[in-house]
Amino acid sequence: MREAVDDLGMRCPLPDVEVARVVSLVPSLTEAIAVTRQDALVGATDWCTHPQDLDVTRVRGTKNPDLTRIVDLEPQLVVVNKEENRELDVRRLREARIPVWVTVIEDVPQALESLTRLFGTALAWGDPPWLTEVRRLWSTPAPEATARVAVPIWRDPWMVVGSATFTGDLLARAGLANAFGDHSQRYPRLDLAELDRDDLDAVLLPDEPYVFSASDGPEAFHVAPTRLVSGRLITWYGPSLLEAREALYTVAAELGGG
Repeated sequence: MREAVDDLGMRCPLPDVEVARVVSLVPSLTEAIAVTRQDALVGATDWCTHPQDLDVTRVRGTKNPDLTRIVDLEPQLVVVNKEENRELDVRRLREARIPVWVTVIEDVPQALESLTRLFGTALAWGDPPWLTEVRRLWSTPAPEATARVAVPIWRDPWMVVGSATFTGDLLARAGLANAFGDHSQRYPRLDLAELDRDDLDAVLLPDEPYVFSASDGPEAFHVAPTRLVSGRLITWYGPSLLEAREALYTVAAELGGG
């Protein structure tokens, strides 16, 4: 066995050879692992929707995983994220002698570094081609903002993307300034009046975690214009970043009049 340190600085026991049995409890990392080596992925959450042809054992949700089922799958590694998964579940898996690799991702550079360590150190697979291309696309300096936006992630109560988030940094690197990027909280709760403002170029309504749609979300706004967007393209880190680059630059150009 070898040992490596995850993003939280915790020691993680790993096989001496490449990891061949992985359970992912993070949708974006599930996609990253499956696109790279699908036969190594043996379990994923019910929320893991990509790749769309993914056919693995489901282990319930990110916040309530079926720990017994995970143990029964005999994974060599379970991959989680500090923000998306519970410390309690990580501790219980480790008590069951299941190696767990915790990722920490709060901005784009951290995502690139975390993914590099996941594939190179934890899985021992080396850089997948898609990650090399993602690194090339997103390692350039952020352009000057051309539009000011807000991004709700929930309603009743309304919650938005605030400070120190991957989504906020990703938007900024596409020229979209987050109106709540300097808020004291990462995901503040707001009254609708604080969000429906005339100084916003758009309120971006993603389809996850809350499923905003044409009939659920836009009707609440009477001042700020709204725009439906893919939640995967603004919140996921992995192969989705290949698509996100062009999609977000297009949104920035359209909202900024470019």
